[in-house]
Amino acid sequence: MSYLQAIDPAPAALRAVPELTIVVPCHNEEAALPPLFRRLEALNDDLLGQGQLTRPLRLLLVDDGSNDRTWELIERARTTLPVQGLRLARNRGHQTALLAGLMQAQTEVVVSMDADLQDDPAAIAEMLGAYRRGAEIVFGVRDRRDSDTWFKRRSARAYYALLDRLGVDLLQDHADFRLMSRKALSALAAYGEGNLFLRGLVRDLGFQSEIVLYDRAARSEGESKYSLGKMLSLGIEGLTSFSVKPLRMIVLAGMLVAGLAFGFGLWSFVEWTMGRTTPGWASIVLPLSLLGGMHLIALGVIGEYVGKIYHETKRRPRYIIDEIASHDGATRAAPPLKSMAR
Repeated sequence: MSYLQAIDPAPAALRAVPELTIVVPCHNEEAALPPLFRRLEALNDDLLGQGQLTRPLRLLLVDDGSNDRTWELIERARTTLPVQGLRLARNRGHQTALLAGLMQAQTEVVVSMDADLQDDPAAIAEMLGAYRRGAEIVFGVRDRRDSDTWFKRRSARAYYALLDRLGVDLLQDHADFRLMSRKALSALAAYGEGNLFLRGLVRDLGFQSEIVLYDRAARSEGESKYSLGKMLSLGIEGLTSFSVKPLRMIVLAGMLVAGLAFGFGLWSFVEWTMGRTTPGWASIVLPLSLLGGMHLIALGVIGEYVGKIYHETKRRPRYIIDEIASHDGATRAAPPLKSMAR
């Protein structure tokens, strides 16, 4: 063996070409499904032509309690791809619907993405390449967000910066567009919590990972189902699920307020000894208002954590699958025990 071979060994052999399932949570995505089918059919042809797949990819769609024709389109899907549909018994939210699909997928590799095609399916080819080089998780990270509004870009950056300061391990500009191997999915299944924030949970797994950059596109059809309220709810979920620093900040704020109150007491005593005491309501109302506001904020933060404990201790099922639709057109009820397991 030469000296150069000793310090620069040959790269490890690539993994075998895997079978692939793409999981897509859907909530009232009637308008977005036809272009999604067309785009993924074209992607399937490209991946087969590049040798990235040896068999057609599978598509698993999770209907998260839609009230339009989403489930009807899933049942009647006529594509060149094997399509499976899961219909949840009621709307459980994006993160829970996504988890239901991930847990139901059976292939060695699973990619999750949204139905609106803002996450570029072409990046899946790079994800598969990273998997074959040894990555168990491949994160799709938005390189550009020109299609987002100014407010959404700024608020997202501020949110990521806040979580980073609070010690939460998140990838900036990564949502739920990612590849996970069977090994990573098995580890994710061990997490039994009902308060789901998959972006944090997947990072917490700790397996070898890679990043694939892509440009975020405009939504293909329809309107976004993520309102400002839902985005705020997801943000609070991520903050309280992975950090206890807000509770510690309450302690620091309490110490600060106590210090200010003590200093104000000393100042009042000095003023009284010098005969300069000015009677008035401000000296009473302002401290009481300050302390009352601090108490309410503290109770709100503590209540958020107590509420999470309350929901977790009930051990209710995170989701219940009502029906399963397969590529052959058959629709059947799902095994309840498997669907409800946590």
